[in-house]
Amino acid sequence: MKRIPMLINGEWIGDDSHEWLPVYNPSNGEQIAEIVKGNEQHVDVAVQAAQIAFESDEWQKVRPFERGNLLIELAHHIRDNAQEWGRLECEDVGKPISQALADAEAAARYFEFYGGAADKVMGDTIPIEDGILNATVLEPVGVTAHIIPWNYPLQIIARSVAAAISTGNAVIVKSAEDTPLAAHAIAEWFAASRLPKGVFQHITGLGTDIGAPLASHPGINHITFTGSVNTGISVAQAAARNVVPVTLELGGKSPNVVFADADEEKALEAVVRAIIQNAGQTCSAGSRLLIEAKAKDRFVEKLVERFNALTIGPGSEDADIGPILNKRQFDQIMGRIEEAKRLGKVLAGGEAVTIEGSEGGHYIRPTLLDGLEHTCSVAQEEIFGPVLSVFTFETVEEAIALANGTDYGLVAGIWTKDIDVAHYVASKIKAGQVFINNYGAAGGIQMPFGGYKKSGIGREKGFIALRNYTQIKNIAVKYGI
Repeated sequence: MKRIPMLINGEWIGDDSHEWLPVYNPSNGEQIAEIVKGNEQHVDVAVQAAQIAFESDEWQKVRPFERGNLLIELAHHIRDNAQEWGRLECEDVGKPISQALADAEAAARYFEFYGGAADKVMGDTIPIEDGILNATVLEPVGVTAHIIPWNYPLQIIARSVAAAISTGNAVIVKSAEDTPLAAHAIAEWFAASRLPKGVFQHITGLGTDIGAPLASHPGINHITFTGSVNTGISVAQAAARNVVPVTLELGGKSPNVVFADADEEKALEAVVRAIIQNAGQTCSAGSRLLIEAKAKDRFVEKLVERFNALTIGPGSEDADIGPILNKRQFDQIMGRIEEAKRLGKVLAGGEAVTIEGSEGGHYIRPTLLDGLEHTCSVAQEEIFGPVLSVFTFETVEEAIALANGTDYGLVAGIWTKDIDVAHYVASKIKAGQVFINNYGAAGGIQMPFGGYKKSGIGREKGFIALRNYTQIKNIAVKYGI
């Protein structure tokens, strides 16, 4: 049994005096590790260590390009050991190994991208008047907290931690109690690197015991959180009491809007992929299909065929769809499917699946729903599973209204060969990312990602995310003879 200690101030914390929490492989329900059940005292020690590390000469004297080189070294390490990193993600989350390997490559890209950006974070000179030289300087915010979700731990740690270290901050990662393996592996690498102790720390435990104290700690200068809307609200409220900025990436109910003139095969492939990735346990999952009425029958018929042909199994077997994280998530999804059966009809799936040899895992056949009112809770609320709802529209304006007709606005896909329609609809959809004739753009490391409405606050990915971890200082120098 692998014991995963916390990394606090360069020391591994976790022995027989601590309480430990079990970690299970979602594919078969077997225990694979245990983590320290951290508490508020651990948080306080970690924050104090991060503050000291951030202010230390040792860290302040590390030049930007040297920070960047360190991150690039980690990128090389992940690529050189991609199979091992993919296996960790597969065991941790249960996702198919090919998807886990793609996550490992995405993590490498984040460390590489922000490593390259470290010495390119620049301010501006601003013309004021003769005799005044005015400049802005971007400085690190200080101690940043990163509260990581369970569905994409490797990717999401990489995208926020890389940006924060690139800009010179000290970071504290709180991994999800269900999926700590990748976070621990990153902690091991940083602990063995030349990074000063306290600049990267990893704490573990339940959200109530350690996540909430981290979000409310007055020594934190920025919080990055990915997760549910309700928890995101709690994080934002805790941060507000200390006047601390937050970056929140929350839920989604993202539509694929398919017009009759769309390339049918490409749209079908993308619609299926957008809902089955990680068994639909994805904030940006394409969980709504909005299809032009005159194209519905043929498109949905083909969609049913594709759904029925999908394979289901443990992550190591690389089926199309892996397991649901745990019984709690499974019961929540099945409850929504049962609700949908009363309100509409199931065209495909809609049932649990038992996998021989992996009976301890929780599996759901990918589910296609039709006949729902767009205002019902199943159509409005994030299900976080392999469940796709179908709705039809007659006009462009009706398509836009349907696309915008939820409290979320994370991602949208538009499928049409008409460039005027494509750009018009894209301009009207309220979402942080809009894809035309594609969905996801292979992860889009460089593209700003975040939501409108209840899908979040701020943006991650790309150069703009560096602003999350910097603050602007204006310096005006008067000169003259």
